[in-house]
Order: sequence, then C-alpha cells, then structure tokens
Amino acid sequence: MMIRVITESHAVSVYLGDSLLFRHGSDAPAVFVGRGQARFDMYRGNFDIEDYLEAREPLTHLDVLQDGEAHRLAFRRHAEDELQLELRLETTRDGACLTTRYAAPGINRTWWRLAAERDERVWGCGEQMSYLDLRGRHFPLWTSEPGVGRDKSTYVTWRSDLENRAGGNYYHTNYPQPTFLSSRYYACHLETSSYADFDFRHDGFHELQVWAVPERLELFAAPSYLGLVETLAARFGHQPRLPDWVYEGVILGLKRGKAHAEEKLEQALAADMAVSALWCEDWAGIRETSFGARLFWDWQASESRYPDLAGWCRELESRGIRFLGYVNPYLCVDGELYPVARDHGYLATDGRGEAAIVDFGEFHCGVVDFTHPEACAWFKDTILKANMLDIGLSGWMADFGEYLPVDVTLANGVSAEVEHNRWPTRWARVNAEAVAERGKTAEATFFMRAGYTGVQAHCPLLWGGDQSVDFSRHDGIGTVITAALSSGLLGNAFHHSDIGGYTSLFGNVRTAELFKRWVDLAAFTPVMRTHECNRPTDNLQWFDSAELTEHLAHMSRVYRHLSPYLRALVEEGAELGIPVQRALFLHFEDDPEAHGIQTQYLYGPDLMVAPVVEEGVAAREVYLPAGETWVHLWSGVVEEGGRRLTVNAPDGRPPVFFRQGSAWRELFENVPGRD
Repeated sequence: MMIRVITESHAVSVYLGDSLLFRHGSDAPAVFVGRGQARFDMYRGNFDIEDYLEAREPLTHLDVLQDGEAHRLAFRRHAEDELQLELRLETTRDGACLTTRYAAPGINRTWWRLAAERDERVWGCGEQMSYLDLRGRHFPLWTSEPGVGRDKSTYVTWRSDLENRAGGNYYHTNYPQPTFLSSRYYACHLETSSYADFDFRHDGFHELQVWAVPERLELFAAPSYLGLVETLAARFGHQPRLPDWVYEGVILGLKRGKAHAEEKLEQALAADMAVSALWCEDWAGIRETSFGARLFWDWQASESRYPDLAGWCRELESRGIRFLGYVNPYLCVDGELYPVARDHGYLATDGRGEAAIVDFGEFHCGVVDFTHPEACAWFKDTILKANMLDIGLSGWMADFGEYLPVDVTLANGVSAEVEHNRWPTRWARVNAEAVAERGKTAEATFFMRAGYTGVQAHCPLLWGGDQSVDFSRHDGIGTVITAALSSGLLGNAFHHSDIGGYTSLFGNVRTAELFKRWVDLAAFTPVMRTHECNRPTDNLQWFDSAELTEHLAHMSRVYRHLSPYLRALVEEGAELGIPVQRALFLHFEDDPEAHGIQTQYLYGPDLMVAPVVEEGVAAREVYLPAGETWVHLWSGVVEEGGRRLTVNAPDGRPPVFFRQGSAWRELFENVPGRD
C-alpha cells in the first residue's frame, strides 16, 4: 500500500490504503498554532520544565493550491485572516512529507493531529525505558538524565527527588527522538530539535506538540514492520559493523588502577573466561564524591593509575585483549585541558562572554562547543586521537551529551534551547570522525547512552544508561530490554547494558541474584560488558566469589560460542539497520499476543530470549509465538508455538528457545551447558 493524498478546495486528507492518517478541514482541524513562554531549570542534567501558554488556536481555514505535482497548503485562523502557516505537501517514494514554507512571526508552538484507531499500538520515541507500547500515555521528548528510580511511588525515587532533584519519571530518557511507528504500518517523524511532547492518550487522534514550527512532518509506509524499520534506518543512517575483537568474549569493566586490572584479568583467564577487552574508565584518574567514585575529566592518561599505558595496551593486544577508556564532552576546571580550551575560545560561554561553568556534582566543568569547527578539530586531534587512539585505546564510553544548558551562548549563534537535543548527535559525530580520520572504524568502537535524531549514523553502539542495581520496574534490569527494543525500531541495531546496573544509592546495592540474572541477559546481546558501578566497594563484583566468577566465565563462553550467529546479525544490522534484539512483532505481525510483550525478545530471527527480570523467582512465563515449533536451548525439549508456558530458569540457563527449522540449529544444539 502506498500513501495517497486526497484534496478538496478547503480540506486535505492523507491515506495509507483505506486507513486515514491525517485530515485537516474546517470541521476538524488537525493543525494548531500558538505562543508560549518556556522555563527550563537544569540541575545536574535533570530538567524542571514549565510552559506558560499564551495562545493556542486552530487553523480552521485552509486553501489547497496545486504546486506542480505537490500541493501548497495555506492555513489561516479564519477566511479573512492573515496567512499563518504554509506547508508543501508531496508524496515521496516511501510516503509523504509536509514541509514548512512559511510561519507567521510570533508562532512558537504548534500542534499536529494524526488520526488514530482505538486498538492501534504505537512504538518508538527514541530509547524508552518503561513502556514499549506508548499508547495511553504522553512522552515529553527532551534529552536529560533519566532519573534514579523513575517511579514516584518508590523510596529510591522519593529520596533522590528530595536530595538531588533527580528521581525522574517514566518518560525521562537520555535518548528521545520525535519519531514513532504505528501498528497500521506507517511511521511519523517530526524534523525538529525543539522540545516536543507526543501524546497518545486519545482514542481518535495522536497529538504531537512542538515548541517551534518544525521543518517537516514526514510519513513513511511499508508493507511489513521489518520494512518500516529498514526505511527508518535508511532515513537516519546505518551504524558500522562491530570490530572483530568484540566477539571474543566479555569486556571487563574495572576502575581501580592498573594493578587491580592486571590481577582481575588473570583471575578471569584462570577461570577460563572468554575476555575480549578491559574497560578501565578510570584511565584518566578518579575523583571521589558523595555520589561515589567519579572520574577526573581531563582526558589524558593518569600515570599514577596506569603507568606506561601505551606500553600496556600493546602488551594486552599481543595477548588478544583490547583496552578501552572513557571520555565525555566536558572539561573539569581543575584540569590541564580546561584553560587551553578556554583561552582558545572552544567553550560555550555565558551572557558575559566568559566560559560557562556547569555543576556536575561537587565539581565544575566547561562545555566544549561543538558548533565551533575549530573546537571540534581540537577535541578530536588532542583528546580522541593523540591521547586515546594513538596510545592504543581500542574504544571508549562516550558518556553524557544531555547536559547542554539552555542559557549558554554558542559559536553558531543558534539558541542553546534549539541545540540542546542536537547535542548528543553532535557529540557522536565528533567521536565517529576521530575514529574514521585515524582509519580505525573497523577496529575501534565507542558506546553512548545519549541520542537524538541522526545519532544512528555516527554512534556504533548504544548502552542503556545508568540503571539502578535492582529489579525495580522502571529503573532496574528489565528496562534495558525495553530500551533495546524501542531504540532498535528506529535503526539503532546494536545495544547493550552495564551488567549488574550502575546506580547504587540510599542503601540499594547489588545482590548475587541480580548480577547473575544480568549476566544471563547480557550473553544474548551484541556486547557483554561488566561495570563496577558508582560505589564499587559497596557492591558485589564478579571477582568477589568463585560462584560469580564461574558464572560470568560460563556465560562468556556461551556468548563466544554464538558469535558466528551474532556476526550474521551484525552484518544485517550494518547493511539494513535491523536490530539484533527485536520486538516479537517484527517477525510475528499476525500474532496479536506478540505486539505487547516487552520483557522478552527475539535475538535475530531464530532465538527467543526471555530473561528473568523479577526478584526471587525460579521460573518465568514465556510466550512462544504462533506458527513456529520451538526448541528449548538447554534441554532440547520441543514446544509448539501460540501459547504461554512456565519455564524453569536456573542460573546460567535463562529461558531461550530456537526455531526448530533454523539454519543455525547445529550451533544452538552445541551451546555450552546444554544437556
């Protein structure tokens, strides 16, 4: 089915087949304009946002004029009114596009209504942590810290709100994107970087609010959900393939200096652990704060913690193990690089022309201005190339990107409010260009938590952010599945998470149960990577007991064993943008049960993974989609699809099934730990 446009002299309708997507007429206007005054209050990456709405008016009068093969839509509040908005509506190869040609001065709020159906499902809006199906809720789209707990009914969220203004809510995310997919086989994208709020609470329409006049409203159609994902991936950009070394095993996250890392590496290898890399985020030093062990943001090797790091990188690589670090787009004021950037004018400034200073929690930093070409070149050449790639780092966590204050001044002259959501994409581009300029795109990688429209073309690997070290519904282990599935629908093919979670506050610490369940999940994602979390000495680590060491070692071997299958999935992701971790409905469109499931996923087309994400359970319910015969990975027991069953889930044997007719059956039948 193709999108088609039907026009009258004073009305316009857009259909996909016989399904109405958009209709504007005097009896039921779909476009509203207005004015408002926004207030943004940022505290350590958390935003309190309010809007004083001055006006909201429907554009009830529409003149539809032919414009070549397209149409010119002239909107007024009434017939005698001045022109308020002019759009160009044209059909495209993949759908249709409404492009803004004119907006009356003073308009800084718009609302766009798309037709909805009562039983319709909606997915997307970037990387959502709490809900895969967005229907019945609204989603403000503003990149920020996601919050601690993200559930106002919990103690952790209440305490975090009270002490840090950082509790968060279900919609807070590092990676929003004004794009959604519908179960009616279409997708909608608004081309804007301004604050937006997508509202899916109404039976008859979806309302998209933007604090600006967007450049375009784009509609895409495809005959299948997979086709729709491919179309969006082509629109936003494809990620490069993961480096070959990634498939060799787990990336061990360690942040207590070289001696500690050497000791734990030997402990891992003695346990027959498959290890691909060491990720030592403290390579540039540590700063102790009340939050825990933070890093020293001066982006050069700490000789005291990692003496002769270049030599050690070479030694590790000779053993088949890579070294990864950490970087973010800020410079601490007490470091050596900050005054260099400040004196060259590479930092965002305040209203007085001085370098703007941002509070990151007991230390302060300058913001590198990535709208300044020379600042981008300096950051790439001095930090990412000379201080990292050139001494042997094979990758890093490219953290943050959400903290751009809205009141700073930038080199390009664009409002920081408009640039705020763009910042993660700018940050990703700087990292990707540095890697490419050194000719290392195929052998080095970096991973990010922040994102926005277009980040797909630059960021090779997402991670789910800073989950709490628990099983909580809105901030625990289960949210990383929802994050992977939602972001994957928008062309982010490769996703992973911190094994064991990251945020440990207010007495909330890891348990052995949580750690093992997270290891089991991570073995069936594109990358396995541990993290010591923000309070390493307060929390269990894999090396704290023989049981945890052996468990991680076993699942690392499972991950490595499945690498031929994973390589094929990564190839497909790089070529087509299809995610490795897939929502069930991507392959089971006609099975209504598959559409609402968010705690299990397809790992490629042939493996069904249902990790345990609840505390204190020895089994979990699994839905096996209809139309297939499924084989339990660990026992070989055959089950028919189209039903739910309770599956035992001992440690190291998470509920996983493969399609009986899979071409990879021999690989699956020889997985380590199988009966």
